[in-house]
Amino acid sequence: MPENTVNLYEFNRQDVWAGFKQLVPIAIFVIAFGAAFGLAATQAGLSPSLSMFMSTLVFAGASQFAALELWGTHIPVVPLALTVFAINARHLLMGASLYPWLRYLSPAKRYGIMLVASDANWVMSVQAFHRGQPGFGLLFGGGLALWSFWIFGTWLGIYFGGAIQDATLYGLDMVMGCFLLAMAVGGDKSIRLWIIWAIAAGSALLAYWYLPENSHVVVGALAGGVLGAVWTEKLP
Repeated sequence: MPENTVNLYEFNRQDVWAGFKQLVPIAIFVIAFGAAFGLAATQAGLSPSLSMFMSTLVFAGASQFAALELWGTHIPVVPLALTVFAINARHLLMGASLYPWLRYLSPAKRYGIMLVASDANWVMSVQAFHRGQPGFGLLFGGGLALWSFWIFGTWLGIYFGGAIQDATLYGLDMVMGCFLLAMAVGGDKSIRLWIIWAIAAGSALLAYWYLPENSHVVVGALAGGVLGAVWTEKLP
């Protein structure tokens, strides 16, 4: 373990709290989507406790909405599992991109942190690591912010449903996409990262054109994730 990597993977409560506060502005927008999910879950027939249980344990907005589409008296377990896997396959790429730093953590810390990994806190932590700064406070603290605001939004949607029924009406659906695009454009410009993203994007496009519907998400994530895992980054 290189001595000069110690400060990159060590983190404490202050780091986690700083990461939490830094992600709060983005997490506020998550409330709207949580409320939309809570309302949709109620309309789909889920009990308030089950809806809250799902948001607390699953913490994956897009796949939770997809699960509601398949919810009914007879739940198709296999299609449901495949759908959720396809939507969340991008986490394979996230894990691969963080592996150069995650590998120095104990398994308990490693998987505990990744439980709250989401798009926003992942990209900000990667940005920090590439600047030579600790990123796990952002990853874990920011994830806790997104997770808690998502749960709060779900609760609002269940008991005060209808306040925000259409997030697209106010352009809220574009907030996260614009944020991630800004982070990517201003991020690390290493050849390794460009090639990984190019392979992931190219594979996803080919799958979108020639393979069954929604398979491009899995193919793109697997292609980029496998390459990222094999072609590991040397830490400074």
